[in-house]
Amino acid sequence: MIAAVLDANVLSSGAVGFVNPQSTPGQIIRDWQADRFEVIVSDHLLAEVHRTLQKPYFQARLTSAEIDRFERTLMTDATHIEITVTVEGVAKHAEDDLILATAVSAQADYLITGDGPLIRAVPTYEGVRLVTPRQFLEILALDLA
Repeated sequence: MIAAVLDANVLSSGAVGFVNPQSTPGQIIRDWQADRFEVIVSDHLLAEVHRTLQKPYFQARLTSAEIDRFERTLMTDATHIEITVTVEGVAKHAEDDLILATAVSAQADYLITGDGPLIRAVPTYEGVRLVTPRQFLEILALDLA
């Protein structure tokens, strides 16, 4: 089974887009919930998702109950790992290095991110392929074919 780390923005956008059939991040969350791939999280990633979901954009689109339910789903249904690999100075932002460290520590197949500059700078790192949400859906479609 494909193992993937979704960055905080993809996860948060997936929470909003879950009910929208046109939402790419929403489709990724629906595919995860249908057991088409494994989502991997770390304490750092869960904390970043929590912070992201507190921003006005997400607060205006999700109820407190929906946010709580999504965060509980991540805590119970995703594979939780400890970060065991240090990644420094690879990404432009230290937070991105920690998400990359999550993926490498888990030996994930993919890191799904909307950060185009990061993908262009580091398309693959320590065996983890960085892809956009749209690219990941294409990969899933091929894997399921």
